[in-house]
Amino acid sequence: MRLTTPRLVIDTLRPEDWRLFRQLHTDAVAMRWIGEIPDDAEIERRFRERLEPWRVTSYHMLCLVIRQRGGGAPVGLIGCNAEWQPHRQAEVGYKLLPAQAGQGYASEALGALCQFLLTECEFWKLRALVIEGNHASRRVLEKNGFRQEGLLRENYLLRGEWVNDWLFGRLRHD
Repeated sequence: MRLTTPRLVIDTLRPEDWRLFRQLHTDAVAMRWIGEIPDDAEIERRFRERLEPWRVTSYHMLCLVIRQRGGGAPVGLIGCNAEWQPHRQAEVGYKLLPAQAGQGYASEALGALCQFLLTECEFWKLRALVIEGNHASRRVLEKNGFRQEGLLRENYLLRGEWVNDWLFGRLRHD
């Protein structure tokens, strides 16, 4: 699978992407709004799981690598967890290398992913959960037509503290 934008190539995670995957999961800045840094065994387990072929009916996460066009320098990861039956919904997520943040790559990659999920995969709704206070991620979602649908109070345990999540959604016809 391959998606392209004016500045990016977004394609399927491959075994040679291990270094990028591990780097993103062990970088404190990249993990700030996501969760604890997992141990090596857990990172390896997640990596192996995400290498499996993905279809809309898969139970595992679609994981794509975001690369700059031209040289192919890695930017980050993007993907979704699907709930095809009975709701035809997917929850999107993304994680960038800290050095690549703030350059519009997340918005550009999310736009391509949304187009793919809503048109080619025929999902009816896309969702995203963002820890309250993560304004950069909120802007990425809003630029791509997501609307805040609610606030989930004390919804996630982040480094020993219960935090609120903003709930965002985008319908196919939005």
